[in-house]
Formats: sequence, C-alpha cells, structure tokens
Amino acid sequence: MAMECFVIEGGQRLSGEVRIEGAKNAALPLLCCSLLTDDTVQLDNVSDHADIDNMLKLLGELGMGVERTPGRIRVTGTGNDTSEASYETVKKMRASISVLGPLVAKRGKAFVSLPGGCAFGDRPVDLHLRGLRALGAKIEMEGGYITVSADRLKGATIFLGGPNGSSVGATENVMCAATLAKGRTVIEGAACEPEVVDVARLLRSMGAKITGDGSPRIVIEGVDELSGASHSVMPDRIVAGTYAIAAAITNGQVVLHDFPYDSLLCALDRWNEIGVRIEKVNAADSDERCSVRVFSERFLRPTTITTQPHPGFPTDLQAQFMALLTQAQGNSIITEKIYTERFLHVAELARMGAQIQRNQNVCVITGRSPLSGAEVMASDLRASACLVLAGLAAEGETIVHRVYHLDRGYARMEQVLSRLGAKVQRVPAEHVREIAASRGPGHRLGLAASPFPQDEG
Repeated sequence: MAMECFVIEGGQRLSGEVRIEGAKNAALPLLCCSLLTDDTVQLDNVSDHADIDNMLKLLGELGMGVERTPGRIRVTGTGNDTSEASYETVKKMRASISVLGPLVAKRGKAFVSLPGGCAFGDRPVDLHLRGLRALGAKIEMEGGYITVSADRLKGATIFLGGPNGSSVGATENVMCAATLAKGRTVIEGAACEPEVVDVARLLRSMGAKITGDGSPRIVIEGVDELSGASHSVMPDRIVAGTYAIAAAITNGQVVLHDFPYDSLLCALDRWNEIGVRIEKVNAADSDERCSVRVFSERFLRPTTITTQPHPGFPTDLQAQFMALLTQAQGNSIITEKIYTERFLHVAELARMGAQIQRNQNVCVITGRSPLSGAEVMASDLRASACLVLAGLAAEGETIVHRVYHLDRGYARMEQVLSRLGAKVQRVPAEHVREIAASRGPGHRLGLAASPFPQDEG
C-alpha cells in the first residue's frame, strides 16, 4: 500500500458550499441486499471511496455482475451461486460480514472469513451468529472461517442486545436473512440507527414485509422471493458532522446541502450548547435532507458528551468533537460508552498542544488550547478526521500520516476542503522529508515512533 500524507497549513477560515455524499455505512449493507435477488438492484448517491471498492470486489467474487458509473451502482445476479468470501477480501473491511445473512437466506450457505479487529479494539460477530442461529441456521467455525447453512430459515423472536447496546451490523444482517425466512421474525433490541432504516426501505422496495425499523422492535414477515429495485442512499451523517465541525473550528461559514438534520439531533443539541449555529437555509426543506448554514459564535463554550446508540450521541463523531472542544473556553468531558478504546487520537492531539486527561473511557479536554502544527499519525477512520480538523485550526503546518484511513469514509476530503479555502495537499509519504528540507535547516519534523501497525485499515 502506497503511504500518503496530508500537508495542512492551518489558520484558514472556510467558506463555500458542500453537498454531503451518500452514507458509507448505509451503502455497504445496501449493496449486500443485492445478494437476496437475481434481479438488478440499483443504488444512486453512492460515494466513491475504498470501502465501496472493496465491497464491489467481494460481490464480484460471489458471482454478482456489477456496473458502475459516477454516483450509481447496478448489481445483478449472474446465476453463479458462489458462497465463499475469502480472507484476502474480508480482511480489508469489517462490513464484509454483512454478506452472511443474505447468502444463507438466498443460497442456503455462506462460507465467510472472520474479519479481524481494528485499531481501537475487537468488535465481535457473536450477535450476528446468535441471530442467524435463532433463525435455524447451522453454524460451524474452523480455520478462521464461519460456515452458515440452512435449507430454509425459519422465523423466530430474537433478542439482539449486547454488552455495548444494540448492534447495527447484526440488526441489518438478521433483518436481511429474515426477509426470505418462513414465517414471522421479531427482532427485539434492534439498532435504531438511520442506516438500518435505509436498509429496510430498500428491502421493502424489493418486496420485503418489514415494520418497526427505527425502533427497538422490528417485525419481518418472510416472503418467498425478492425482486430488483432502485434506491437513493441516505446522506452520510458522519461526513455531514465532520464538515460542520470544519466550518466551526476555523470560525468559518459553510453551507451544507443534503444535510441529514433528523439523523443528527443529538449532535445538533451539543453544537447549540457549544455555540455552533446550524440554521436551515430554507425553512420548507425536509428534515431528512436539507441545506443548512454553519457558523459559530466568537467564543465557544465547553460541554459534556456521552456516546450512546442512536438516537444518542454517535461514537463516530466523538473524535471530531474532541478536536472542536480543544477550542472551547473551559473544561469539557467526553465519555465513550460504545468502543471504550476509541481514544488513540488523544496522544496525537497532545502532540499538537491539546490539553487532554484520560482516565479509561473518560477524557477531560481543557480549552482553549492553542494548537500548533506537528506531524501526527492516524490510527483509524474517525481519528484521521479529528487530526485533519485539528490541523485546520492549528498555527503552522500539520502533516497527517496514513490518510488511507480517510479514504475508507470520505470521498476526496482534501479536494472538498480545498474548495472551501483550506490549504490541504495530499502527498506521498516519502516526500515529507523533501518538504522539510525545502524549509531549510531550522525546520524540525520530530516524528514520534508510531504505536500503530502498518497494515491497519
């Protein structure tokens, strides 16, 4: 993998307009829904980044025909009922486990490699397997692979709550499998995230009978077959939140189009308390997708944040909010209750001058901390976004290493930020030393030894 960096010159106020891309965390399970039918499933508003590429490669290996044009993907069954998802593909993307339910429901068998952990801890697949086993599937695990088989799944009442709350991926996997099961399935403790609702919408368009999505109790009446359908992917609420914070942390003013207002109510509440204003451009716009203007008060205020399953504060915005809160006046507290190890960005923010004290899953951020440019190392997708945001607000030059993490969830972020007035360049990692040399003998990079493995994705 060719390593690349972002070189950011901080201190630029952002202004302009951005249209929010389609949600990665919705598009991936939506693509897996195509495995439930031999007809064509068409998705519009699909973003262009690495995880989508990997999912399309996996679907191709599973015998699906894929046509791709900018913003649109068409997936059609070819009659090749291959049911093996190899380690070489699955290891690149945890969302590969989402093929498990559709494969066993439609083809009667799935042979899928176990996905690995991630930089901030393991996220086990036991809830996925518990749900499929309750539907009558036989499950075997050997050599790092899961084999799931069933002549036909049978409806059941399933509880999917876990130690960290409900599981989005397990809810989507079991819901997909239950659409072709015989009889009625009730999922109790279901995830309520908007991405689950988006998957249910596509499945209903394909002929599935689903009610209750968006609540902790989803009911599915199984059908004999599903047909093709067309669907527009919901806007990405995490991307929307990230660019809203980019505007606020630079004291800029940005208009965000296709902003998923309804999906970000908890974050909107925190922004309002901090002093970040998000106002609809047109009051008549839908709360599902609207245009908003983002700007901030002169002095930001501290706040308290606790991550929770939806409709609580999203864990995927925790790191970005931490960057913002370094610029608030006073002490803020962030408690991470979803992924308790998701704080690897704290040490990197400290390299930039942030004052953050961590005690297990709680961080106290003391603002207003003047940030200064430094070389930092991205550990995961959202931590990468956090460090880019900090670089926008910092004085001087920030170099963010391993931005391939960003490409998994943001389409060409450096181009979006540059159009808004930021000074951001993507450069090969080996050019960093050349950049330092061009600054003269007084320029110091001082890159710390990295605690992160080279192949984290």
